[in-house]
Amino acid sequence: MTDISKTDPQIVKIEENFRWVCGKIKKKGREILSDFEITPPQFEALQHLLKEGELTIGELSSNMYLACSTVTDLLDRMERNNLVVRVKDDRDRRIVRIKVLEKGHLLIEQVLLTRQKYLSEVLADCDTEVITKIHECFEILNENMDI
Repeated sequence: MTDISKTDPQIVKIEENFRWVCGKIKKKGREILSDFEITPPQFEALQHLLKEGELTIGELSSNMYLACSTVTDLLDRMERNNLVVRVKDDRDRRIVRIKVLEKGHLLIEQVLLTRQKYLSEVLADCDTEVITKIHECFEILNENMDI
């Protein structure tokens, strides 16, 4: 195990601030979701489906780090709410893919707009240069953290 006392103090502070910011974003994100007819796991599932395209239950469960049975229950509720539909693969009818319906697209769009509005309010006192630096830093982190 690495001795934390040898870690660059700036890295220690960056990690600490990042951890706290992530926690605050998660908390605010859940508050925002409570105004919509969607749970945090459903939001996460829709995010994966919109980013990756139509996925199988197995692929979605791997992306979400959840058991297939958990994702199946989640998708049952999402299907009842007309957010997604199960579709048999054209090439192999044994394969079932999950497709996001229009209501799911619209709901995610509304949630993301609300989250973006919140972030705009948080950054309202920052000038363009600071916002650009934040953007650039997050681009670097996102690129370097790709698994």
